Amino acid sequence: MEAANYKGTNKMIMGIVFGVITFWLFAQAMVNIVPAVQEDLGVDLGVLNIAISLTSLFSGLFIVVAGGLADRLGRKKITNIGLILSVIGSLLLVLAQGSILLILGRVLQGLSAACVMPATIALIKAYFDGAERQRALSFWSIGSWGGSGVTSFAGGAIATYMGWKWIFIFSIIFALLAMWLIREVPESKAETTTKFRFDFVGLAIFIATMLAINILITQGDNLGWTSLTSIILVIVSIVGIIAFVLYEGKRRNPFIDFKLFKNKPYTGATVSNFLLNAVAGTLIVANTYVQVGRGFTAFQSGMLSIGYLVAVLAMIRVGEKLMQRVGAKKPMIWGSIITLIGVAIMGLTFLPNLIYTIGVFIGFILFGLGLGMYATPSTDTAVAGAPDDKVGEASGIYKMASSLGNAFGIAISATVYSTVAEITNVHISATVGIITNVIFAAISLISIIVLVPREVNKH
Repeated sequence: MEAANYKGTNKMIMGIVFGVITFWLFAQAMVNIVPAVQEDLGVDLGVLNIAISLTSLFSGLFIVVAGGLADRLGRKKITNIGLILSVIGSLLLVLAQGSILLILGRVLQGLSAACVMPATIALIKAYFDGAERQRALSFWSIGSWGGSGVTSFAGGAIATYMGWKWIFIFSIIFALLAMWLIREVPESKAETTTKFRFDFVGLAIFIATMLAINILITQGDNLGWTSLTSIILVIVSIVGIIAFVLYEGKRRNPFIDFKLFKNKPYTGATVSNFLLNAVAGTLIVANTYVQVGRGFTAFQSGMLSIGYLVAVLAMIRVGEKLMQRVGAKKPMIWGSIITLIGVAIMGLTFLPNLIYTIGVFIGFILFGLGLGMYATPSTDTAVAGAPDDKVGEASGIYKMASSLGNAFGIAISATVYSTVAEITNVHISATVGIITNVIFAAISLISIIVLVPREVNKH
């Protein structure tokens, strides 16, 4: 392993976890503070929905770029750049008085996550192997999946008792702590002699395509689904996808190396990761519905998901141990099934208040149990299948799946919820929004069954 003489690995892991939660805990807390932010800044709900999804979108757009740069320029260096961007982005949100700084801050938070996520995974692979790598990735998963479990509760609590901007003050503190904790970590780079030529054309096609899809999803209802603008966006999206695949297939140094997907376990982990992260749309639907349809405060809706937090944190290490006993495939399948059941329970909006509240609480627990069980086996499957000289890039694609899945899941769920609410009532619209996420979980389950071999990563 690289720099085997480095002794501060526990401090490094803590610093990495602190860095990861600047996105998964603090930046993602926006999903539970929509009413508070809207009231404080006076911005349109459509603008706020765009601001919420922008962080995940920009993370997804640039995470592969950052992963490739981390391999060549230094994984610690790119991690630190990401943490600095997190500080600046959070500061802009603290200073925001309207939509401009809000949107700019969210963009910078997305670029920060794009740097931090693949670079920190690559650092872990550089310094750990085998069971130790799986242990380190479990803590990484506690920062990401566990952070997403804390986000709804923490965001609601902080917004209710301190004001929503304090969320991002805490984010600045944790980013600075992360930089301090990894300050002594030796630099890690890929050993490669090939000259790096960045694929600007591929990136441009990718960004244009993803933005077109995102605008169509988030603004299609306002624009009119059959309007000329929406039709143009559909055409740009379809043509962009085809052009991107054809162009990248001919490149010697592509923006996304499709050869990585020849590894079926890597493909299974990445596809299922995209889809299970899309299930995050459940959070915005459930949190908005219980506040609008059931009269809960942001803090009360956050309390409903406290079981998710406990479950996901408890199960991440369990998922690691299960993987070492039975391989990665079974806990990934079990986790997807439990997630699917938990989300489905939250869609039973016809239930009376007390029973539905209990149902949502249980649903969040199952949601957390499933994701916690899935997290480490999936991440280790992706990392183990990556070549050493492309681990940053491969990790970037894997985490791009997380970010884009999260962005599109939230955007699609919010759009479905608001569109159906215009036709009928919030109870039915919440059910339809939740069913959308059940479908995501079901397709994720199928991808694992089909693509991930039975004995992968078993020790």
